[in-house]
Amino acid sequence: MLSGLSALLFIVLCIMPMQAIHAEIRTIQTKDFTVSYEERLANVAAEVAQVYPVVSQELVETLKWEMNFRPKIILTGDRDAFRKIVGMDIIAAFALPDRDIIVIDTSRVYTKPFTLRSTLKHELCHLLLHRNIDSRLLPRWIDEGVCQWASGGVAELMADDGGRILTKAAVSDRLISIRELARFPMDEPSLILAYEESKNIIEYIVRDFGKIELMQILENLKEGDTINESVQKSLGLSLSELESKWHASLKRKYAWFAYLSANLYTIIFALAALITVYGFIRLIQKKRAYKDDEEEEEEIKS
Repeated sequence: MLSGLSALLFIVLCIMPMQAIHAEIRTIQTKDFTVSYEERLANVAAEVAQVYPVVSQELVETLKWEMNFRPKIILTGDRDAFRKIVGMDIIAAFALPDRDIIVIDTSRVYTKPFTLRSTLKHELCHLLLHRNIDSRLLPRWIDEGVCQWASGGVAELMADDGGRILTKAAVSDRLISIRELARFPMDEPSLILAYEESKNIIEYIVRDFGKIELMQILENLKEGDTINESVQKSLGLSLSELESKWHASLKRKYAWFAYLSANLYTIIFALAALITVYGFIRLIQKKRAYKDDEEEEEEIKS
């Protein structure tokens, strides 16, 4: 998600230039949403109109909050203009909660692991969270983590190595702290790690405490509690205790990776030694087989 200034820049650089070059801007309007798109994106807009009722209902069922707003969904196929606004090449969509706007780069949205449905669901989740929780009380890790969890793990990022980055950070004690994840870093590797950590924290809470407890954290935030108060009331832990338990679960999960990393050269030398021994044994077997064949030939001749 971007700042208000970036949002205005987007509208100036993406929407207005379309009109300036005589690209016809079309709109699908319903009582529940609006889709604005270039004429050439008519098929994508039709798909948005088809899947919106489904994904919005799924979010209502997941978060137990009503869609009491009418989002505007902007579709653009201008990848260069989109990239100028978001500032990096790995972002495929973003939401502007204060304006109920979702912007989707259709040139990327069908690239694995993305689908239009999962991307729309993720961004719509942002709008729903901010409609119910004061943005000042909503840490970025909760915002992004819940939206990834609710949309099947999909983020706005095109990052194939996110899992590997998290694994390396976990085993090397270089995780970004939960308190620092209240806001996300802007350099690409750290941003990818922040997204992966956020998703993993929410998955950990659901797995070890339960979905009901996660929903209670969100309800507490909605009622005006801080994240510290919300976690304490829902999980019976302080935020730092939750972080410690989550770190421990990551280390257990990636213990094999840590062992391999710490003993890589030993393992390589051991494998090399085994290969050498195996080769030597095979050589002896071949020599014996060759010698036996020679003896059989001599017996036949005699």
